[in-house]
Amino acid sequence: MKTPLIIEQHFHGAYGVDFNSAGVNDIAELAEKLRKIGIGGFFSTLVTDSVPNIKRQVEIIKQAALKVPMILGIHLEGIFINPEKKGIHNPEHFLPLTVENYKLIEDDFIKIVTLAPELDEGLIDYLRSRDVKVQAGHCCGFGNVDGVTHMFNAMSAVTHRGISTALSALISDRVFAEIIADGIHVSDDALKLFFKSKPAEKVILISDALPITYSDLRETIFADSKIFYDGESAKSADGTIAGSTKLLPEIIKILGRKGLFNPVFIENTYRYHGLKPKGEIEWDEDFNIINIQ
Repeated sequence: MKTPLIIEQHFHGAYGVDFNSAGVNDIAELAEKLRKIGIGGFFSTLVTDSVPNIKRQVEIIKQAALKVPMILGIHLEGIFINPEKKGIHNPEHFLPLTVENYKLIEDDFIKIVTLAPELDEGLIDYLRSRDVKVQAGHCCGFGNVDGVTHMFNAMSAVTHRGISTALSALISDRVFAEIIADGIHVSDDALKLFFKSKPAEKVILISDALPITYSDLRETIFADSKIFYDGESAKSADGTIAGSTKLLPEIIKILGRKGLFNPVFIENTYRYHGLKPKGEIEWDEDFNIINIQ
């Protein structure tokens, strides 16, 4: 099987590099490591942080992108989300969903914003007018969004009465939906429901990988919380899952061996962002990468 190179549109770092604190050279070195495992592009994802720190890291990521073309933009996950579905995010930094607040950190290199639609005060229309992808995540609502962030996680769950983010995402053929298929964040039955409900062309595989991924670290600070890695998953002291400890090539192998992988999933991320597929990965029958071009 052959596919285009993989795009990671939602991950917070790996190999000990954290996009919320990394320097230009750290990010450039990370990009080199990612290319060697079949990742041809990525959107650096920033977790909730203070406005000054976000502004600083946006500039650093932009500088890194001048050296490394595979950095495609920034995914802002946080500050505009619902405290009821905060997950690992620190609510001290949350802001109302207004255009004025977004302008505090606005930059053309921010290409995706995860937010809570039910709390919107005009921000969604503004972002869409600026060609920024708007994704419902860490929320209880849905609304006029382009996509959904890490399906099932940190959102109102499927219900047989009323509406919910997860239910709306499942039945809407209009929106793209991210999914973390690492074997930790979503059960196999939920994955099967997801893949049966969503058109294959609307599925976006993500890792939501943490900086601790593929490193020697067993604990770290992420989103102002201490995170502990037990060799399988990474959680805060209260048991909240902080993110994945696998990158997409490994997740694709997991999906493939379960008979749930479709090559179109890789192509979808290119389509979502209007990008032309580039490079090529050759996989063996066990979903091991045997060649990267």
